[in-house]
Amino acid sequence: MNVNLNGKNLSGEDLSGANLSGANLSGADLSGADLSDADLSGADLSGADLSLANLSLANLNRANLNHADLITADLVGTDLRGADLRQADLKGANLSGADLRGADLTGVKLIQVRLKGADLRGAKLDRVKFRDSDLRGVRLLGESKTHG
Repeated sequence: MNVNLNGKNLSGEDLSGANLSGANLSGADLSGADLSDADLSGADLSGADLSLANLSLANLNRANLNHADLITADLVGTDLRGADLRQADLKGANLSGADLRGADLTGVKLIQVRLKGADLRGAKLDRVKFRDSDLRGVRLLGESKTHG
């Protein structure tokens, strides 16, 4: 799918189950949007505002979320394998049960984040800072070293 929604205001929209695979959503306002169960694989969400968005069970495999605002976003059970999350703001986000295998989390501050049961095997965790986060049951075997 080749959809260009660059910079569009989609705040609060119901996009649950939508096929936005490969879409250009860079800089889009998706704050409070319902993207649960949506296919955003390979999508460009760099610099997008996804604060308070519902992304539970969404497919964000290989998505570009570089510098995205994911403050208090619901990412429960989300597929983020191979996603680019460099410098994304995940403060207060819920990533419980999320699959982050091979994701790039370089420079991400995981403050008050719920990662219970998340899979971070093989994720790039350079300069990641964990603070006041729930890390119970996180799988890290095979990850890169955390620096910070």
